[in-house]
Amino acid sequence: MRGRVVLGLLAAFLAVGLVVVFWPRHGDSVVAAPTTTTTTVASTTTTTQPAHAFEAADAVVPEVKLYDAPNGPDTGDSLPNPTVEHVPLAFLVKEHGPPGWLKVQISRRPNGSTAWIHESDVTLRPVDNRIVIQRDERILTLYKGNTDQVLFQAPVGVGTAATPTPLGDFFIDVVVQLTHPGGVYGPFQLSVAGFSDVLQSFGGGPGQIAIHGTNHPELIGGFISNGCVRMTNEDITTLQPMAPVGTPVQVIP
Repeated sequence: MRGRVVLGLLAAFLAVGLVVVFWPRHGDSVVAAPTTTTTTVASTTTTTQPAHAFEAADAVVPEVKLYDAPNGPDTGDSLPNPTVEHVPLAFLVKEHGPPGWLKVQISRRPNGSTAWIHESDVTLRPVDNRIVIQRDERILTLYKGNTDQVLFQAPVGVGTAATPTPLGDFFIDVVVQLTHPGGVYGPFQLSVAGFSDVLQSFGGGPGQIAIHGTNHPELIGGFISNGCVRMTNEDITTLQPMAPVGTPVQVIP
């Protein structure tokens, strides 16, 4: 990741046999560099749509102030950039408001939290695709924009009945390439701005989920985790370049 994370935390997790990490930045890792790949599922539907369906907002100031409404009073609430995990702060744009204002989704409890920010505090970046996770079916699908054009689909492992993967609308807030791709989290972690409905904290973090690889591919397709979404290492490697920071993630039953 952008800044090295203490290896002792990961060692502690392994010592107690934890395979899924709710704090997806743990581990010896670096932020993923762009790679190229091909899709694994052919398009089945042709739909006309804008070139870019979604927008991400990347912070360009040391602190982004959060407001309840455009031109509202200063609430004193803000988010640091870089974040407390030493990665760049990013948002999913939900709405363009009055000139100079954006409504964005933020990575914070409760799930789906939004705030208004100054547009001058960020730069906007187009995002092309979206992820839908069918929790009960244990299937992840990557779609082109708001269409039903399938770019990629794969089986996944999800949370157990006691620690289910939370339902809702989220987004990818950090992409991490791990330096030990054969480890418990595989080669990549796509941190999701969603938090467990059961675990308020986990592994030193706030109970945040991620999509990541695994060194136990035989468990894929089951209800196996503390809430994270596990994929085979081959599948997460294929998905990663098509799901940058800002990619919407919807988890449905």
